Amino acid sequence: MLEINAILTIAQRDFTKLMRDRLRLIVSFIFPVIFIGALGTSLQSNLGSVLQYNFLTFTFTGVLAQTLFQSTASGIISLIQDRETDFSQEMFVSPISRYSIIIGKILGESLVAMVQAFGVILFGLFLTLFYTMDLTAMQLVVAFPAAIAACLLGGAFGVMVMAALGNQRSANQIFPFVIFPQFFLAGVFNPIRELPLPLFILSRMAPMTYAVDFYRSLYYWESPSYSHVVLYSPIIDFTVIAIMFLVMITIGTYLFVKNERNK
Repeated sequence: MLEINAILTIAQRDFTKLMRDRLRLIVSFIFPVIFIGALGTSLQSNLGSVLQYNFLTFTFTGVLAQTLFQSTASGIISLIQDRETDFSQEMFVSPISRYSIIIGKILGESLVAMVQAFGVILFGLFLTLFYTMDLTAMQLVVAFPAAIAACLLGGAFGVMVMAALGNQRSANQIFPFVIFPQFFLAGVFNPIRELPLPLFILSRMAPMTYAVDFYRSLYYWESPSYSHVVLYSPIIDFTVIAIMFLVMITIGTYLFVKNERNK
């Protein structure tokens, strides 16, 4: 019960911090607004007539999955900052397992990501008032399991990256380098079905690719646009996500626990 209480307390702390940080809430919606509102609408206006699917919806689903993945991963990376400057210093010397810290952090940051995704959904509903967009409540409900998978995969990715970084300065320099290229490699707002071989390999290596594709595969299920926007079947995406999650969470947690014990 001690470990369960610790996990829930850590998760609640992250969620409470978000609710009290209005600036973070506002900033977290800026990029989705830019990507969907500016990029998505402009590309739909210019290319929509020659495509076999609605590009605005394509961008919306990609940005939503990307937000879930990136937000959870970024929150895990912030554990480095917490360890150095925040109340979490006391958490690291408390008699709880380092595994509980990781689980609680992933759970908390997943809740934070869901709140941010809800803002993206509200913005998407707002756009339907002015643009033609394939967005229904049923599609969002059907794709919800993929949203959870995106959070968990992002959390595992964050744990592995965090374990390889020694301090906050390294995190600030390296994390953007490993996360931003995935926006393009994962097809968040650009088709990646046909790519040059080097980009094809990098794209299929990027974890975000499968988070985005899994979300689209459920969102577009039984839709006429399915074959034009989805790379793999939901089973393949889920299998790859499960394997990546287990590998990254195992390696990352092992290194994290090892590093903490050596301090």
